[in-house]
Amino acid sequence: MATVTALVNERSVVIFSKTSCCMCHTINTLIRSFGANPTVYELDEHPRGQQLERELKGLGCKPSVPAVFIGQQLIGGANEIMTLHLKGQLVPLLLSSNAIWV
Repeated sequence: MATVTALVNERSVVIFSKTSCCMCHTINTLIRSFGANPTVYELDEHPRGQQLERELKGLGCKPSVPAVFIGQQLIGGANEIMTLHLKGQLVPLLLSSNAIWV
């Protein structure tokens, strides 16, 4: 978990993704549409991608991607992000983590 924790602590929004994952692309696009600039780690291109994927699964990410961290907290995958968005809670969360400004 140390590698994921270290990477997540560097930014307000971090997405662990794979280049072949359409939901990863969708979630990334959604978050960017609000003005956030997430740090995206493509596990299939990262030198320690397999290790990161094991750590994400250990944190409870199933499937392992997309895995979204906002304000250094694991929010979850596509279902959790879309649920927050539909409830009107995603933008306030991005604001509170200083990922976007009004």
